[in-house]
Amino acid sequence: MMNFAERRARLMAQMEPGSVAVLLTAPEVARNGDSDYPYRHDSHFYYLSGFAEPEAALVLVAARGDAPARAILFCREKDVEREIWDGLRYGPEAARAAFGVDAAFPIGALDEELPKLLANSPALYYALGRSDSLDGRVRRWLESVRRHGRSGVAAPSAARDLAPLVDEMRLLKDAGEQATMLRAATIAGQAHERAMRLTRPGMFEYEIEAELLYEFRRNGAQFPAYTPIVASGANACILHYNSNARQTADGELVLIDAGCELDGYASDITRTFPVNGRFSAAQRELYELVLAAQAAALNVVRPGTPYRAIHDAALQILAQGMLDTGLLDRAKVGSAQDVIATNGHARFYMHGTGHWLGMDVHDVGLYRDLGQADKPSRPLLPGMALTVEPGIYVRPGPDVPERFWNIGIRIEDDVIVSDSGYTLLSGAAPKAVAEIEALMQGH
Repeated sequence: MMNFAERRARLMAQMEPGSVAVLLTAPEVARNGDSDYPYRHDSHFYYLSGFAEPEAALVLVAARGDAPARAILFCREKDVEREIWDGLRYGPEAARAAFGVDAAFPIGALDEELPKLLANSPALYYALGRSDSLDGRVRRWLESVRRHGRSGVAAPSAARDLAPLVDEMRLLKDAGEQATMLRAATIAGQAHERAMRLTRPGMFEYEIEAELLYEFRRNGAQFPAYTPIVASGANACILHYNSNARQTADGELVLIDAGCELDGYASDITRTFPVNGRFSAAQRELYELVLAAQAAALNVVRPGTPYRAIHDAALQILAQGMLDTGLLDRAKVGSAQDVIATNGHARFYMHGTGHWLGMDVHDVGLYRDLGQADKPSRPLLPGMALTVEPGIYVRPGPDVPERFWNIGIRIEDDVIVSDSGYTLLSGAAPKAVAEIEALMQGH
């Protein structure tokens, strides 16, 4: 169970006494005609409120002196007629009780109430410079307060970016978040397992995608966490390929990068497997290399490890493997350390080895430790959630062994840093060669 009130209290404790924070949820977005895209709340707003309806705002007033901290929700009014068409609306009164806020108002009252709340407040916290619409409303609120200056009312003298405070809070997942993320990753892992089991040569990529989406929704996930990548053959060498329109062929690999969103939290898993259920010698050689790189990266995930060390561990294995397989000519590029120093690996491995994971697929939070100039990569802490995803992508070239042409491989898992190491969230998705082949061949 997420404790939204506790999160709000923690945030307000970091704010200047008496200051005000304003968060708006995401707007509804028209798709075409009178049809909207499926609605998805703003992550910061939901993290602090638990409220998933559109047209809503959360205002936090930090404690000062004898005045206690307050949380105020603005939301749509009850409208029985609109509910016939669009579904339940809490309305302010029911929302106040259900979401544990101190007061609630109709969203239409926001522009009237904000100047009152900002009067004599020392600072306003909001998402600075991230929305022209919000920036404009802030100016109007402040102008309204300043018009009462002769009456002794002062407008906030400072505007501060709210996002960094919430970003850092979201970086460490509590027990409830971890449980939700485990469930999201388990659902996604089962979807990958289903895709492996049902894939056959001649299927279209979109047919495989349909199996993923079926498994997501069947198990209660509300959305894909992002547009799934189902990339067969040479398409697997396109990092963000997602048209998913090609027909698969015997002898190829298919790379699937797909995760689901469950109750606001994302999973993000990548698996690569042979369309016909059996790796060729060349495919297996590169697959085992990527798998070894991931194992090396996972081996350093523990509290105190600099985030950068995860990438460095994978890169060392991959660079050496590129030399050993002949992808890189040792006589031309030297040792693995030489390859890394000159960025020679980037031809076949051009991305990082992971990212933060949470409410957003590429979740918020700094990767650098800004408090210590000599430690540009922040140390891992228990509760941090991240992906570990090395890969290798081989496009045809005159100096590239032909047996490796058009092989693209990525293996991505979701983990949470624990007190002594890490907890694997995505173990439901098979990744060992023998496990994949046995599954696909029905053994």
